[in-house]
Amino acid sequence: MNRPGFKPRFKITDRMAEALARIERARGFLEAAKLSEAWLKDMAGRALKLEAHYTTHIEGTRLTWEQSEKLLSGGKVPGADPEDVRELLNYRRAFEFVSDYLGSGERVTEGLIREIHKKLVAGVRGGSARPGEYRKVQNYVVNSATGEVVYQPPPAMMVPAMMSELVAWLNREKRTHPVLVSGIAQYQLVHIHPFLDGNGRVSRLLSTLCLYRAGYDFKRLFTLSEYYDRDRPSFYRALQAVRERGLDLTGWLEYFTRGLATQLSEVKEQGERTLRLEAAARAHGLNARQARALGYLIEQGGMAIRDYEAMYPKVTRRTLQRDLSAMVRAGLVLEQGAGPAARYRLLKKLK
Repeated sequence: MNRPGFKPRFKITDRMAEALARIERARGFLEAAKLSEAWLKDMAGRALKLEAHYTTHIEGTRLTWEQSEKLLSGGKVPGADPEDVRELLNYRRAFEFVSDYLGSGERVTEGLIREIHKKLVAGVRGGSARPGEYRKVQNYVVNSATGEVVYQPPPAMMVPAMMSELVAWLNREKRTHPVLVSGIAQYQLVHIHPFLDGNGRVSRLLSTLCLYRAGYDFKRLFTLSEYYDRDRPSFYRALQAVRERGLDLTGWLEYFTRGLATQLSEVKEQGERTLRLEAAARAHGLNARQARALGYLIEQGGMAIRDYEAMYPKVTRRTLQRDLSAMVRAGLVLEQGAGPAARYRLLKKLK
């Protein structure tokens, strides 16, 4: 008897439609806005670091954001758990693999998903996750705090067929909005739980891949996992509710689209502030270093001279101090304190 294939069940609600409209507005803004290449590069790099940090943090790594940023920038964090470090750096390698794959124009395949898994869990916990291999035993999702089994995935014998059906659906589906396809792919992979470990990370990277290949890459400036990690109980409830409602995906897709809309709205606001500040930089004749400093101040809220030095290690401190002093005189930046301990902040009227 042939299986009917994968046919996700959901309906488009007003909440979902509103979120999709916000997503399309953000997409339109990012495609039309004349944002500087330097800003886009900095923001895309930061988004990758944030996603690597939060997608692994959801799964239990204990690195702080500051530690993750340092590691992903090539630094070392003495005392950090080697397993946590490896999982973090593995995510970047897996993302780079996906980026290269997108450039090839190839379809989504099971081989691709297996390779994503292999790169994500390579060398972690002694290889117990069996990189790139579908599970051959029953696994369980357990509440780490209570030890309670919260989900029993389908039997291992069903995994190959279910993965084949998911991939076939992803490659033939043309009528469903690409954002919804991405959310469905993320849920279904978690539902199948095809690997012994790393399923959550694979599902979120597959979701990102689906967005990118459909032209919804949003300049690679967003991070969904940050939204999930802000309120993990809500994230888990949204996933669990699908099972409680007979695999109706409507509630999950409302949550998924709201999360993406929230993240993209934040990116859009950052872009709008940047455009205003870049206009101010041109009006005040600021050089490229000073313009980049403004971008840093937008994202970080403040800056010390050592932060500026880290951006330009080959430029003398005296030159950088002159840059900042000129920005203070121009009324763009407020100086608080004096000497090496001074902090620089954007004036409120420019935000």
